[in-house]
Amino acid sequence: MIKYTLRRILLMIPVIIGITFLVHFILMISPGDPAQMIVGPEATLEDIEMKRHELGLDQPQVVQYLKYMWNALHGDFGTSWFQSFNVMTEFSHRLPYTLRLGFLAIIWAVALGIPLGVISAVRHNTIVDYALTVLSLILVSAPAFWIGMMYQVFFSLNLRWLPASGASTWRHYILPALSLGGGVFATNCRTTRTWLLDTLRSDFVRTARAKGNKEVTVVFKHALRNSLLPIITQIGVNFSIIMGGSVITETVYAFPGIGSYLINAVKAKDVPIVMASILVVAVIVGITNLVVDLMYAVVDPRVQLGGK
Repeated sequence: MIKYTLRRILLMIPVIIGITFLVHFILMISPGDPAQMIVGPEATLEDIEMKRHELGLDQPQVVQYLKYMWNALHGDFGTSWFQSFNVMTEFSHRLPYTLRLGFLAIIWAVALGIPLGVISAVRHNTIVDYALTVLSLILVSAPAFWIGMMYQVFFSLNLRWLPASGASTWRHYILPALSLGGGVFATNCRTTRTWLLDTLRSDFVRTARAKGNKEVTVVFKHALRNSLLPIITQIGVNFSIIMGGSVITETVYAFPGIGSYLINAVKAKDVPIVMASILVVAVIVGITNLVVDLMYAVVDPRVQLGGK
């Protein structure tokens, strides 16, 4: 297990390097000159070249990337090109908001999605199953920004139950968490239903019923436990989706997390902020996938992660 964990951590390094290099490459070849945007439209060519030299944009792209990653390795994520503040300081302030929102979204989506998926499988081809199927399809198909705006109109403007933007109290997290976790809830519900239905048709489940076990015992102790591996995999994938989807949700709700921070940085082509955001999110997603893999051995002892 220890060898497996260390090997997975080491494998994260080339993945992070590949992701960050690709993002840096796209930023550098995208239209627009950050130096000209900073000095303004009335600046002379000499002023622009001085600013490019100050930012290091006159160096080869590989050199720029290596310098940034070397500084990031030592905890220095640079300074914003347009707002002149330390990226790490601003990031440490915004990251907790995004993590709290992400965890709240995944918690409610899993806490409701898996039980309702079990009910949908047990009540197969009934009105309950059909209703949950329709709800899941709506939440998966509808764009996140549209769902967020509908929540704002209904719960904030019409009913005046919840605030429409900000993050100063716990009530400000409810609507963003519901919006962000809607698609994850639907995916968990459908995944649980699909795999549990397949397991309920297995021979060992029929044997458990033949032995006189109660249906609750058969479903939860025998069938659901043997269906957990793909469900756990889906939860790990969903957390990655949530970290990426927070960009849209935070923008809709004016939430002070790294999602809205990243959107504004991409618009301005503020490379230090974009690179820091992608780097941190890549590390979080990598750690999440590692935790999911380690949970396999806990759920199913037959899985030997570090052995033969």
